[in-house]
Amino acid sequence: MAMSLGFVVGILGVVILSHAAYSTVQYRGLLKIMEEQFSGPPLTVVAELLLGLAFCMWAALTVPGTFLSIHPYSEENRIVSLPDNLDFMIFNHRARVFPVELDLKFKH
Repeated sequence: MAMSLGFVVGILGVVILSHAAYSTVQYRGLLKIMEEQFSGPPLTVVAELLLGLAFCMWAALTVPGTFLSIHPYSEENRIVSLPDNLDFMIFNHRARVFPVELDLKFKH
């Protein structure tokens, strides 16, 4: 099974995000040893986060495939009508226990 380019880029994005998380935890541990205050991750970690986010978003948009039309009368739709089998259409459901008109009286 050959992996597509989008799938490989997605895996690379997840690896980059994981490395950024590990680098942040390691940086915080170093700051605790040096008894300094954590003000935010280093610039390299922020750059890794942005790069990993871009890779993951690009992979999420390309791996699933092409977008299909949602217009009901489009020629590209595979399903154009309801099935002839009406056994799965249920009209007797829990909404019947709710009254049609609700008489709510508020206390002043």
